[in-house]
Amino acid sequence: MSNPHPYDSRLLSGVSILIAVVEAGTMTRAAEGLGLTPSGVGRAIARLESKVGVRLLHRTTRSLRLTDEGRRFYEQVAIHLEGIQQAALEVAGAAQQVRGRLRVNVAPIFSQTVLAHHIGDFLTRYPELRIELIMRDAIGDLVADGFDMALRFGPPPEGALIIRKLAEMRVITTATAGYLQRCGRPAHPSELTEHSTIDFWDPVSCRPYDWIFKRANEELPVKVNARLMTSDAVTMLSACRAGAGICQILPIGAQHLFDRGELVDLFPDWPGEVFPLYAIYPSRRQRAAKVHAFVQFVEELLGTATDQEAGWELPLP
Repeated sequence: MSNPHPYDSRLLSGVSILIAVVEAGTMTRAAEGLGLTPSGVGRAIARLESKVGVRLLHRTTRSLRLTDEGRRFYEQVAIHLEGIQQAALEVAGAAQQVRGRLRVNVAPIFSQTVLAHHIGDFLTRYPELRIELIMRDAIGDLVADGFDMALRFGPPPEGALIIRKLAEMRVITTATAGYLQRCGRPAHPSELTEHSTIDFWDPVSCRPYDWIFKRANEELPVKVNARLMTSDAVTMLSACRAGAGICQILPIGAQHLFDRGELVDLFPDWPGEVFPLYAIYPSRRQRAAKVHAFVQFVEELLGTATDQEAGWELPLP
């Protein structure tokens, strides 16, 4: 006996395909993941639109995006479908299988200084997993861009996201021993105005990072007059190592330079300024085993940072 109700099992299938298209960003990529042809995906979306009575996607030869009605529909149904899928996976035991594609939006400095040196170990651990580490200056839209998660430094973004702090790293103001011999060592952060500094340009806020020094209940902002500004951490550290001036860095990727005396921590008595690292997930998702495994791996790396930071070296010439 056929189901007389217009919203039958084919509707659920259509919703699943719509979600796959939105996450993949294109019908072609969604079709690859679903084991369908692009034309088959297109027909399924057309059938879904016919059933609900509104256009859900704007489609051209060069772009694809949700309509206003499509986004409302997507946001309302996706969380319920994900719950159904997750329940089915857990019953079947498949939720524990780390496999498929994992797409991560990652801060460039963390990818360069930490993940690049250790990601091979993670791939060896999970041979059925394929990872896409996409380095971007900004987090953007995780869902629209097809990301499973993000690893980002700095203040967490606003919006309907799940955010988990993984670590806090001290911001270190530093210069080379050679620069200090040539120009003198500042005895107090306020004396930085008399020195050449290298500033980091934040591409998200489109302004340089503020230099703020903290200890106990004391907070001291310092307005430096940077002679060099860059949006790349490797360039900033390379210029500092070449004696161009004083900069502020995170210890990851540079601890070996402090250990051998090439860089000097100028203000160890001002340890309060820290920079957090967050794992960020789309709020609607039940996190899959591959995401859990990757975050656990990152936490393992961060948990051994005190002993192993010397092995995390920036890719300098």
